[in-house]
Amino acid sequence: MMTITFALLLAAFVLGLSGRSRPAIACLFLSSIMAIGLFLWEIYSPDYGFRMPWLQVELRHAVPAGIG
Repeated sequence: MMTITFALLLAAFVLGLSGRSRPAIACLFLSSIMAIGLFLWEIYSPDYGFRMPWLQVELRHAVPAGIG
């Protein structure tokens, strides 16, 4: 997926240099959508996702009321 994202960015760059702004903006928009999709897939994938301990919420043992 990163290859497609970078190919779209390259196409946007080349189209922008050649003066074709509308297709360049379309490629840039598609590249952004691909990058966001890839980011969300990597974060939320149970097999390939990143483990970020600072974002994980765990239920710790609660202290009973009236103690402590």
